[in-house]
Amino acid sequence: MRVVVPYDGSELAKDALEFAVEHHEDADIALVHVLDFVEAGYDAPPEAALPGYWQDWHEEAEKAAEEMFAEAEDLVDVDFETETIVGRPARAIVEYVDETDADAIVMGSHGREGVSRILLGSVAETVVRRAEVPVTVVR
Repeated sequence: MRVVVPYDGSELAKDALEFAVEHHEDADIALVHVLDFVEAGYDAPPEAALPGYWQDWHEEAEKAAEEMFAEAEDLVDVDFETETIVGRPARAIVEYVDETDADAIVMGSHGREGVSRILLGSVAETVVRRAEVPVTVVR
């Protein structure tokens, strides 16, 4: 069995990882972090229009993801795969699950709060509606 855990380093993502390990003892676990250029564009400074800005942003985001994955290793006593992908979070998660023939998803109920959640919608809700595998949402 292969279980995908979308991971952003939030407390709910950590809870989801711990839940996945506890409830899917014999499964292969894959932590997936999504780099969202669209959301990053909302907060981009004026220099985002300069050549090379987004290349630098991508490299820094990849490095941050690796650090986040390293911190996750301290939470659980199992080996897991890690993957950093680019795209809109809900769509990227569902596509990754389909492409890797995963059997289940375990994810936190939300990572966003306030206005951004209202404007951008709930990633967990969209994944639940679109995924063709069982989805466990941890609160």
